[in-house]
Amino acid sequence: MADRIGFIGLGFMGHGMAANILKKGFALTVMANRRREALDDLVGRGATEVTTPRAMAEACEVVVLCVTGSPQVEALVERPDGLAAAGKPLVIVDCSTSEPASTRRLAAALEPHGITLIDAPLGRTPKDAWEGTLDVMVGGDDAAIDRVRPVLESFAGRVIPTGPVGTGHTMKLLNNFLSMGYAALYSEALMIGAKAGLAPKTFDSVVRGGRMDCGFYQTFFKYVIERDRDAHKFALSNGLKDVTYLASFAQALQVANPIGAAVRNSFAAAVAAGHGQDYVPTLSDFVAAANGVSLTD
Repeated sequence: MADRIGFIGLGFMGHGMAANILKKGFALTVMANRRREALDDLVGRGATEVTTPRAMAEACEVVVLCVTGSPQVEALVERPDGLAAAGKPLVIVDCSTSEPASTRRLAAALEPHGITLIDAPLGRTPKDAWEGTLDVMVGGDDAAIDRVRPVLESFAGRVIPTGPVGTGHTMKLLNNFLSMGYAALYSEALMIGAKAGLAPKTFDSVVRGGRMDCGFYQTFFKYVIERDRDAHKFALSNGLKDVTYLASFAQALQVANPIGAAVRNSFAAAVAAGHGQDYVPTLSDFVAAANGVSLTD
């Protein structure tokens, strides 16, 4: 594949993804979003730097976005010096966790200009990004997906087509609803256990290796038991964003989602109390403290 690849969003996930794109032999152009140190590392590995999305679109045929959410994606595409301003054919691969309605709107607006947007949000962790074993849920035209599949496979262990554009982001919201729901359940269960005198290590000794164990449980409890703050590097504010997107999506579908509302309220309370930049497993400490117990005693 001769396409030059652009990458914007070199955060915890994006840095490892971009490094794997380079490792697989693709020519890579990068732009700093918030993390200059990641960009410098990639330039040192052979990437080329640009300073605007338009310049990236002019230099590349495929651009991967891995930013916070829809407002950031929309700005990178539609601002005066954005990707669309280059006025040339382009494939944009949105690996962010975005709102499906925004994704579909952008795709429809870009299509007449020869720009194809596909949504390719991610499952798993920054560790998997570095190891090239992410899950990627891809929504979009089959031909466009086939064109970028070698790029996706450079950082993914599984590439899973989900249907038309927007369905990847829909599946990602559902996936994150499950994971943030687990976080809220674990936190409440740990709090009740602590209130009753049951230590987190005892709780873990029963669940670990049983039917309720899973990969998310293990990273969550690596913090709870070992106090490893980097065990699951995903901020509470991002969790709140994702379950808020789900709430908007459910409202648009005119369905009741009371469990989703309860999960969102758990995250909203922690973020409102000033813990937005703390990682998701720390929700357990917040819930425990709010009920007058500690998980470290």
